[in-house]
Amino acid sequence: MNVLILSPGYPADMPEFTRGLAECGARVYGVGDQPTEALPDLVKHALSGYIQVRSLWDGAAVIGELQQRLKGQTLDRIECLWEPGIMLAAELRRHFGIAGLTVEQAHRFRDKEAMKQALDAAGIRTPRHAAVDSIAGCWEAAEEIGFPLILKPIAGAGSADTYRVQSADELRAVLPRLRHVPSVSVEEFVDGEEYTFDTITIDGEIAYHNIAWYRPRPLVARSNEWISPQVIALRDADDPQFADAIEMGHDVIAALEFGSGFTHMEWYRKSDGEVVFGEIGARPPGAHQVDQMKYACDFDVFRAWGSAMTQGRLDVEIERRYNVATIYKRARGLGRITHIEGADELQRRFGAHVVWNTLLPPGSPRRDWLKTLVSDGFIMLRHPDLDETLAMADAVGSELHLYAA
Repeated sequence: MNVLILSPGYPADMPEFTRGLAECGARVYGVGDQPTEALPDLVKHALSGYIQVRSLWDGAAVIGELQQRLKGQTLDRIECLWEPGIMLAAELRRHFGIAGLTVEQAHRFRDKEAMKQALDAAGIRTPRHAAVDSIAGCWEAAEEIGFPLILKPIAGAGSADTYRVQSADELRAVLPRLRHVPSVSVEEFVDGEEYTFDTITIDGEIAYHNIAWYRPRPLVARSNEWISPQVIALRDADDPQFADAIEMGHDVIAALEFGSGFTHMEWYRKSDGEVVFGEIGARPPGAHQVDQMKYACDFDVFRAWGSAMTQGRLDVEIERRYNVATIYKRARGLGRITHIEGADELQRRFGAHVVWNTLLPPGSPRRDWLKTLVSDGFIMLRHPDLDETLAMADAVGSELHLYAA
């Protein structure tokens, strides 16, 4: 099988997905705007060929370059696991006559308003919403939906440029910050706990799913620098308390006509128990949440996805063994990391349960916490018992401190 993968070297886990395809017997061809010499070694070893283009965002030029470079080659699949490239992958499939997510289907994943309209038509509970492209439109939508509101880009990813607005005065203050966003989704604010429903899906059937719990919900974490956000991949993802959410996840994938690939859905549980859809991407979650799945079940999730895409089945039996917590840390101060407090004591107490530590060492420049959830590094740990997992995660969140100056 010949598989073309977009941007095999970026973001951080794309090399692992590229490896997963190759290890399942595919001849993998990459296309991206990175120079060949800049590709990670893992990618170089996995690829059967690489096509560097001037820009991944010039669809016509990419198509022309691929036509020239792939003469005599047939493609069986075109894969993209990075949000900005989902539409380009669909356009390439249409041009080359490859099965997979179509342009129309991909549009419903990228356009939050089209997505929710399709789900509304299927009877799935979504936040009340409106798409607007003007300040006047924002005010009209606010009057119709009522405060509090969420404002977010129609084609955004994660929590970037997303605001909770409590009142007309707050809306007036936020609108200037969204001038660079072409179109905005104005939504009902759903007050509740926020979770994910992540899947590997094969021909519309879910072969594997994961549920993760955001502590606190991303909008709160994005608004307060002092918070150490947590994501908890839950061992008991099939607990009856999640049955209605899992049913909704199946309904969402069916309504959006998703065939084969990775999906990342976010949803809410209100205090009265109601389950409400948030949004879904036709790609895996970021911030190393795929690695959480690996550590939760002790399986190679990247190869499992590769098997699903190339062989139409998972090549492994999956057993849920652990809850996995990732605690993302943000240094106090500006400049470079000067020192870390609490690490030695926490390692003594919980070291046996830590599976990954990416904290920036002293001397490293701080990252912009508003631009990356990974921030200044994270601790990933696991335990079979959820209460023990949460206790360790909270200790890391409150007792581990990075300082910068």
